[in-house]
Parts: sequence; structure tokens; C-alpha cells
Amino acid sequence: MKDYIEERAVGIARYIIENNATVRQTARQFGISKSTVHKDVTERLAQINPGLAKEARKVLDVNKSERHIRGGLATREKYLHIQKEHVLT
Repeated sequence: MKDYIEERAVGIARYIIENNATVRQTARQFGISKSTVHKDVTERLAQINPGLAKEARKVLDVNKSERHIRGGLATREKYLHIQKEHVLT
């Protein structure tokens, strides 16, 4: 594996752990795809630093279990915003 990929995988894991970040937030921060973030954390990092991979995976698992809640809140905000626009016009 190339050195820069290993460094990126470690950087991604540290970012996820320090910021309690989602895959989407991490992908945006590093300018890579969500699938690359996932592959770096689940496959590549497991070979490089299994302990760090396990910690990052815990954060991602929590985020995954909570994503339906965040989605519901986002939808609620969207419709509240739309209602406010209709009242103002």
C-alpha cells in the first residue's frame, strides 16, 4: 500500500474520532468520496493500525445508528422553513 494512502487512512480515523464525524462530513473535509472513507477505515486501516480502526469504527457505528434521527430532524427543519416562507409571503 502506498504511504500517502496509509497516512490518509490514519488521518481520516483521527478526524472521525476527534470530531465525532460522520462519513459524509469526513468525505467533505478530505475531498474524497464516502466509499473511500469507508474503505480506508474498515479495510485499509485495519491492516495498518487495528486499534485505531476499532475506535473509528465505534464512532461510525454510533453515527449510523443515529442517522435516522438526524434525517428526521433535517426533514422537520425543511418543512418548518417552508411554512415560515408561506406565512411571510
